[in-house]
Amino acid sequence: MLVVLGACRATRYLEKDQALIKAVKVKGINKKMSEQAYQFVQIDIRKNSRFNLALYNIFNTKKGKYKKDKLKTIGEAPHLVDSSLIEISRSQIEKYLKAKGYFNARVKTDIKIKNQCAQITFLADSGLRFQIRNISYEIPDKEVFNLHQSHVNKFTHVHKGQVYDQDSLSYDQGQTFLLLQRNGYYDYLKPYMRVSVDTNSHSNQADLKIFIDNPIDKKKHTVYKINNSVIKIKNSGGTEEGLPDTVTLASQYHFMDYSGYFNAKMIKKYLFIKKDETYNIDKANLTYDRLYALNVFRGLKIDFYKMADSVPRLDVYYSIIPSKKMNNRVEGEYQFNTGRTGFKVADTYSNRNLFGGAELLQLTARYNVQFDAAASGSWFDRVLSTDFNLGASVSVPALIPFNLPKLGKNGVPHTIFSSNFQFFDQKNKFINRVFTNSVTYNWAESRYKLHSFTPLGIEYRIGKLDLGFIEELINQGDNLLFINTNNRTFINLGSQYAFTYNDIKLRQLSNFLYFKGTLNLAGNTSNLLNRIFNFKTDLGDVKTVFGLPYEQYVKTELDFRIYRFFGGDRQLVIRFNPGIGIPYGNSNALVFEKNFFAGGSSGIRAWEARTLGPGGYNRASIANDTDRQNFRNLDQNGEFKLEGNLEYRFKLITKLLGGSLKAAFFTDFGNVWRLKQNSQNPNGEIKLNTFFDQMAIGSGLGLRLDVNYFVIRVDVGVKVKDPQFLGSDQWVISHFFRKQEFKNNYSKTNSPDSYNFLQWNFGIGMPF
Repeated sequence: MLVVLGACRATRYLEKDQALIKAVKVKGINKKMSEQAYQFVQIDIRKNSRFNLALYNIFNTKKGKYKKDKLKTIGEAPHLVDSSLIEISRSQIEKYLKAKGYFNARVKTDIKIKNQCAQITFLADSGLRFQIRNISYEIPDKEVFNLHQSHVNKFTHVHKGQVYDQDSLSYDQGQTFLLLQRNGYYDYLKPYMRVSVDTNSHSNQADLKIFIDNPIDKKKHTVYKINNSVIKIKNSGGTEEGLPDTVTLASQYHFMDYSGYFNAKMIKKYLFIKKDETYNIDKANLTYDRLYALNVFRGLKIDFYKMADSVPRLDVYYSIIPSKKMNNRVEGEYQFNTGRTGFKVADTYSNRNLFGGAELLQLTARYNVQFDAAASGSWFDRVLSTDFNLGASVSVPALIPFNLPKLGKNGVPHTIFSSNFQFFDQKNKFINRVFTNSVTYNWAESRYKLHSFTPLGIEYRIGKLDLGFIEELINQGDNLLFINTNNRTFINLGSQYAFTYNDIKLRQLSNFLYFKGTLNLAGNTSNLLNRIFNFKTDLGDVKTVFGLPYEQYVKTELDFRIYRFFGGDRQLVIRFNPGIGIPYGNSNALVFEKNFFAGGSSGIRAWEARTLGPGGYNRASIANDTDRQNFRNLDQNGEFKLEGNLEYRFKLITKLLGGSLKAAFFTDFGNVWRLKQNSQNPNGEIKLNTFFDQMAIGSGLGLRLDVNYFVIRVDVGVKVKDPQFLGSDQWVISHFFRKQEFKNNYSKTNSPDSYNFLQWNFGIGMPF
C-alpha cells in the first residue's frame, strides 16, 4: 500500500516546466469507438500505472529529483506532457475515424494543467458516416479477373449498402493475395490491389472502384509451376564443412546432408512442394510447419528461384540448420508447509535424432522425498516417503506400422514406446513396485483437434503393507478392503483414449473454449484371455491371467474451460473438471493410484494435495493421535471428483527480471467422494442431499513471473468453506481473524493434524 500510494506524489520529482499526465480521454464518439480510438494515443502520453510508476520512483530518484543516468529498468517512467506526441495522437485518431467511414472527421485537443498534473482530452467531430453505394472492378488480366470473380463472394467483407470500413478493404486485399498465391501467382503482391473512393457525387455515399494492376511493363501476371528441390542440411552450428551425404529421391528432391545424421526418406514425407504442381503458398507454409514440428531443426528457410527458361518454373531451395542432437536437463523443486517438507530432483537426457528419422529418445530419472517437519531426530528419522522413477521412451514421427500420409497435413503423428519403473516406499507402512510398458499413438485431426490412443498398456505391480501397519489398520476398524486392494501383486492390461480441443490456443489471449476428455478401460483383454485359456482363480475367487490377479475398471475425466479476453493482459478462465472411476468384474475397489484426490497447486489451491475429502470426512473420526499420524496420505481420495475454478488474470509490471509480472485472483471449489459407503471414510460417500453441502471453497491471489519461455508461479489460497465441518461451522473464513482459538480447538480433536487457513503453492507453468 505504501508503494502504491507513493505514486500519488510523483509530481514532486518533476522539473517546474513538466506536467504528469493523470487522465486521457476521447470524447465525441460512442464508447466502443472511443475505446478503439484510445489505442492510437501514443503510449508515452497515456496515464501511468500507479504501481509501476511507484516502483520506478523508488529506484530512479535521488535527493528529490529523477536521476539523469544509471537508470534502473524497473517499473514505468513518468508519462509527461509532450506536444509532439499529442499532435501525433490527434492525427492518428483522425485518420482512424476516416478509415471507419467518417471522411469529414476532425479532432481537436484540450490540455488542462493544474499543480503539474495534466488532463488531455481528444474531442472528435466525426460528421456523417459514409455508406457504399456502388462497387466496380478494373482487372485488365482476364485470367486473374475470372479467378477473382469466381471466389470473391466467398471471402469478401465489402458489400453495397454497408458502411465504409478500411479494415474490410484490407481484409479483402489479404484474401485476394492468398487466392492468387494459392494458384501459381508467385510474383503477386498485395499493393497490386488498390481502391479508389469517390465521395463527390452523393451526400453520405461512396462509390468504390477496385483495381488489380498488372506488373509494370507486363500485359498479365505469370503463373509458375514447381521444378526440382534442393535440400541442404547444414551442421548444427550452421556451417557447411566436409563432404555431405547426397541422395536424390523421386527424381526431384536432391539432398545434401552436411550433418550426416538424417534419413532423407523421413524428411521427404513432409515436403509438400512437388514437381510439376502449380506454386501454392499454402503448401510452402505447411512444409514449414511440419518440418519445425519434427522438433529436430532450429533454423529453416525455403527460397524459390525463377528458372531462366521459356516455361515459368521455380526451383526450390531448403536451407536447414539442425538443433543440437543431444541435451541434458536437470530440474528441482522444493515443497514446504507447516506439516511437511520435501524436494524433487529430476534429470532428463534427450537424443532428438536417434536413428536419423527425427526419433526422440528420452531417459528420465526422478527422485522425490518428503519429510515430517514436526518429527524429531535426524533427517533420516523424519522421512515420510521416497519415490524413485526410471523411465525411457522413444517417439517416432509415424504411426507404426500404418502408412497414413494424409495425417501429416494436419500435424506430425507419433508412435511412442515407453517403459517406466517406480520404487515407492512409505516408511514403516507401504512399499510399491510398479513396471509399466505401453505403445501410444498421437495424431492431429486438425490444428485444433488432437487424439491420443494407447491400444495396450501393461502394468505389473507389487504392493506390500508393513505387517505392523496391517495390524494397526485392523485394530483401527474395518480396513480389510484397503488392505486387500493394496497388499497384493497384480497385472493390469488396459487401453486409454484422450481427445483434446484447442490445446494450441492455451498461450493465446483471446476468446475460446478448451476441452480434454480421457477414457481408461482396464481388464477386458485380461478377462478375454482368462476365458480363452481358462486360467485358475486364486483362493479369494479372484480371476487370474498368467497366475496373477488382474484389475477391471473404467475411468473417465473431463476438463472443460472457457477463456474470455478483456483486452491488454486481462483474461477470465472458468474451468470444470469432473471425473469418475468405477471398478467392476474382477475388482471391488480401485487401486490407490487410480483414485482421484483433491487439493494441490493445480486444483483447489487452499488445500494441500490429498488433504481434502472425501465428502464430509473428518480425520477426527480416527480413534487416536497415533493412528491419525500413521494414516496420513492413505485415506483421503475417492472414485468421483468435481472441481471448478474461476481465475481472473492481469498484468502488474511490464518489465521485471527479464520478463513481466502478472497476477490472478481465483476461487476454487469442489471435492472428491466415495461411490459407496466405506467405514474407512465416514461421511465420505456421495449423496444427493449432501452433495452441495460438501463442496469445499477456497480463494486467493497468485503472482506469475512470465519470462516467455516459462512461467514461475506462486499462489496463496485461503480456505473459505471446509466440508469436514457441519452447518455454519463449514464457513471457516469467519474464524480467520481469530484463528488461534479455532486452531486450538481443532488440535484437541485432530492432533497431530494442525489447521492451516493459508496454503502456499509454487510451480512452473500455469495451473491450467
